[in-house]
Amino acid sequence: MPEFALLSASGQAANHLREQILNGIWGDEIPGAPTLAAELGINHETVIAALRRLEHEGLLVSQGIGRKRKIVLPESYAPPSLRVAILDYDAPSKGSDYKIDLRHRLVEAGHVPLLADKTLEDLHMDVGRVARFVKKTGADAWVVSAASRDVLRWFADYEKPAFALFGRRGTLPIAGVGPDHVTAGRLLVRRLVALGHQRIVTLVREHRRLPKPGQAERTILEEIQAHGIPTSSYNLPDWDDTPGGFHRLLDELFRVTPPTALILEEPFLFHAAKDHLARHGILAPAQVSLICSDPDPTFAWCRPTIAHFNWDYRPVVRRVVRWADNVARGKEDRRQTLTKIEFIEGGTIGPVAK
Repeated sequence: MPEFALLSASGQAANHLREQILNGIWGDEIPGAPTLAAELGINHETVIAALRRLEHEGLLVSQGIGRKRKIVLPESYAPPSLRVAILDYDAPSKGSDYKIDLRHRLVEAGHVPLLADKTLEDLHMDVGRVARFVKKTGADAWVVSAASRDVLRWFADYEKPAFALFGRRGTLPIAGVGPDHVTAGRLLVRRLVALGHQRIVTLVREHRRLPKPGQAERTILEEIQAHGIPTSSYNLPDWDDTPGGFHRLLDELFRVTPPTALILEEPFLFHAAKDHLARHGILAPAQVSLICSDPDPTFAWCRPTIAHFNWDYRPVVRRVVRWADNVARGKEDRRQTLTKIEFIEGGTIGPVAK
């Protein structure tokens, strides 16, 4: 039978602080004794005694009076791992460069990425279906790509941590990251207006426009209005979110009052629209300016070059991995960040034809 040891108050405090250090709560330095005493609800002397114990163990190193103690993790230390399930928007997005890199980076950090066998598209972006699928999948945490607000609201309330990779995450208590499409959209509209465009139309998938437009879409409409141009459903049309519905929409748009500029949400929508219009003799930029709000490797092979928003996916991947590290160590992380984005004025944008 193991010997029973009754720990002193400082011994209990040292055990607690040791566990917090090994879980990576504080990073490279531990807070000072007054801060720890207030957080733990114990007296200052007890904290000092606990910190000295950890210094004696070599887990902490003093850096002088008035300075925080440095944390020195043992060579044998291995951070806890996490089973991270990745729920993609659709099947093609699973093979994107940043998703492949994300899975590799998670493995390098000691985590286990799990590729969900269904997508949000398979689940029809339905909260009930998503909930049932998630609850029967063995994962410690979830990365959800380009989800609707209702789906992200459910994940924000779910018992397991979740991360919103893009999607309509604004103001929800959920960690997330994505390019700053709001600022980019505002600058794009100003450029289009300067080129003489007034009939500016944005085409996005259903989850970006319903039940009401997302922040990036609202910003584009507001910026158009700010230039004295009235807006309506013409500028952000509703359509049947299918290939057939998309092509019917294009036919309808160009039948009576054709747009002079089309902003398309995703590369596959851009290519579909460019091909459809070309078959009807409507070419960019002679008859219409075409802009894609995301980058795509295929754009480098297109002539004329494609006007698009460009952003570096590496900061996005790093943010997801940092979140997984924090969650694995028991640290709550619900911070949302934006990454820089730039407008590449390619050959598919130009002044309005006279």
